[in-house]
Amino acid sequence: MKISLKNQKEIKLMRIAGQITANVLEMITNYVQPQTSTNEINLLCHRYITEKRKSIPACLGYLNFPKSICISINDVVCHGIPDKNTFLMEGDIVNIDVAIIKDGYYSDASKMFFVGKVNQKKKKICEIAKKSLYIALKNIKPGIPISIIGKSIQNYVQKSRFSIVKEYCGHGIGKNFHELPQVLHYENSDHDTILKPGMTFTIEPMINEKSSDVYCCSDGWTVKTKDNGLSAQYEHTILVTDTGCEIFTLQKDENIPKIFINS
Repeated sequence: MKISLKNQKEIKLMRIAGQITANVLEMITNYVQPQTSTNEINLLCHRYITEKRKSIPACLGYLNFPKSICISINDVVCHGIPDKNTFLMEGDIVNIDVAIIKDGYYSDASKMFFVGKVNQKKKKICEIAKKSLYIALKNIKPGIPISIIGKSIQNYVQKSRFSIVKEYCGHGIGKNFHELPQVLHYENSDHDTILKPGMTFTIEPMINEKSSDVYCCSDGWTVKTKDNGLSAQYEHTILVTDTGCEIFTLQKDENIPKIFINS
């Protein structure tokens, strides 16, 4: 499979899909409260995506995933399955991962939420995960190897004394949920695709409090830290532009530009 360079029509459609994804994460914020079940969060997102925005939840049925979004709490790294018997608790940190399809094009983003009052340790890992993504965005421009993304994330996270999950990575996105290129969140020069305008992909670093080691639960989806340490993740879908990058999934509460001029 070749890396797809999106034309102006495709970019316009992906902007729309990205805006809807961002709006889902904005909409659900007020519902992330103690004693709310993760399945209730899932149903609210499902109805908003399908009824309000006339879109398709990309996760639902993808490789038989049973729900419309992923919800990962505390030591869950990614792909947590919403469940009517799992309730958000005071002090939890929660990643909500939303992907949608609109007019044939995909968009994908996630962010961390605090449930009630959260301690400083949990706030810090969330802040490190967010900043690692933002630092990567500042490095994107045409003509550079894609490994710069992972290198910039790794340098920042390791200085902060956290670890990076290596089993999962960002990915190309467009007419397909997962396309080339792979976007690693650590330095690896074996993946040195040169960035070009029109490339669209996700960056989604998963940062662990302790060891980077993870395991997949018996449900075949839920990934947890092996040592029960905390994990945090932020994700955006981005476009490589002539001078830097554009974030398709930027949310209202983010204090960063939608378009980065990095040249």
